[in-house]
Amino acid sequence: MRGMAGCTEARYWEPEGDGPVRCRLCPHACLVAPGRRGQCGVRENQGGRLCALAHGRAIAVHLDPIEKKPLFHVLPGSRSLSVAAAGCNLRCAHCQNHEISQLPRGLAGERGQLPGQDLPPAAAVAAARRAGAATISFTYTEPSVWWEWCQDIAAAAEGQGVRCVAVTNGFLEARPLEDMGARLLAANVDLKSFRDEFYRRTCGARLRPVLDTIQRMRALEVWVEVTTLLIPGRNDSPAELGEMAAWLASVDRAMPWHLSRFHPDHELMDAAPTPPATIARAREIGLEAGLRFVYAGNLWGDEGEHTRCPACQAVLVRRHGFRVLENRLAGGGACPACGEVLEGRW
Repeated sequence: MRGMAGCTEARYWEPEGDGPVRCRLCPHACLVAPGRRGQCGVRENQGGRLCALAHGRAIAVHLDPIEKKPLFHVLPGSRSLSVAAAGCNLRCAHCQNHEISQLPRGLAGERGQLPGQDLPPAAAVAAARRAGAATISFTYTEPSVWWEWCQDIAAAAEGQGVRCVAVTNGFLEARPLEDMGARLLAANVDLKSFRDEFYRRTCGARLRPVLDTIQRMRALEVWVEVTTLLIPGRNDSPAELGEMAAWLASVDRAMPWHLSRFHPDHELMDAAPTPPATIARAREIGLEAGLRFVYAGNLWGDEGEHTRCPACQAVLVRRHGFRVLENRLAGGGACPACGEVLEGRW
């Protein structure tokens, strides 16, 4: 539904009092006064209605390997049409896409359209098909703040031979996720820390809603992989990583955990890059906790990039960075060496 100033009316909100509206998309539950925006900077109260400014406003469109998301257990070696609109509901000090994720905060005093090019849902699906992409990825910024656009693209993709995946911080309420339902094939959820204090101080959010999203996605049968960016001295202690790994294993032992190397960016320039030894130890912690698949990220050429059979340790998918060099998985994800079935969307 098109609202004022040519914008699409948001789906998840309710009036509260004379003029303000309450956004119900993410756990911030912003109370938005007339003419103002929520914390994400892309949902604006226009005349007592909440407008989804980012709907259909693509700030980035690229054809990527699915491994870049990273999603290692979803159609290995396939291509994904990555789309993004501006905006994010977190304010991570170390954000590596801050130029576009945080862009709307600098436009908070302006009304109406955000930067970007118009990309209606059907056009996004058509572009994916022309490019030979197996999936469309909602990525680069935070798709949960332009979730209506994600839902509409996923609906347009049904029956077109293209599936949808999301790369998200997981700070999303239950109903918007449930409304997407089976139209979402997979997601990579960024679990930034296992400490609420880290989320509050470094990201301007809270931990519990992210954990809830991971659990809800698995209950909805969305394939989930989790990424944790290890920042030296901030979220990489063996104790914290052990607790995180144990929790992930309690949700689903087959849920891949990507441990990614940090490099200084945005407002967090005083932390050193993650030592490779830290990634190696974190992988050991994850495997010791019972996780079947733990990967090293941002360490091209590391043995931790490959998918191994959990039963016989045969290398089944060999990678270098975002490239698949060899894929030995048989139909249905079975190991050709021992017959063990690996979980994923093969």
